Amino acid sequence: MKTIFTLLAMLAFSSAAIVVPQSSAFAASQYPNKGKVLEVFDASIYTYMQVSTDKGTIWLAASKTSVPKGATISFPDGAEMTNFTSKSLNRTFDKIIFLDKVKVEKAEKAEKK
Repeated sequence: MKTIFTLLAMLAFSSAAIVVPQSSAFAASQYPNKGKVLEVFDASIYTYMQVSTDKGTIWLAASKTSVPKGATISFPDGAEMTNFTSKSLNRTFDKIIFLDKVKVEKAEKAEKK
């Protein structure tokens, strides 16, 4: 009997969940960090980016994406790793932040030759 009561209580609480649509203010808060891309390296499944932010220069790694050098991007907080070695780039990063994705806010226009 306790099991049935517990299951009914769990069902009542789970069905009471409210879905709130994302507002533009909430969407903007998903990417609280911004910076300018200084370098970009594509590897097997990641795009590595050196980014200049108001807190200094950092390295980011996100799921492979098209990010042009010079672009302004926004990005969420991510998982920081120290002394990470990328075998595909044959390079060790002192500190790098891994992300699911980044958002290109503004891309620099290509220079005319």
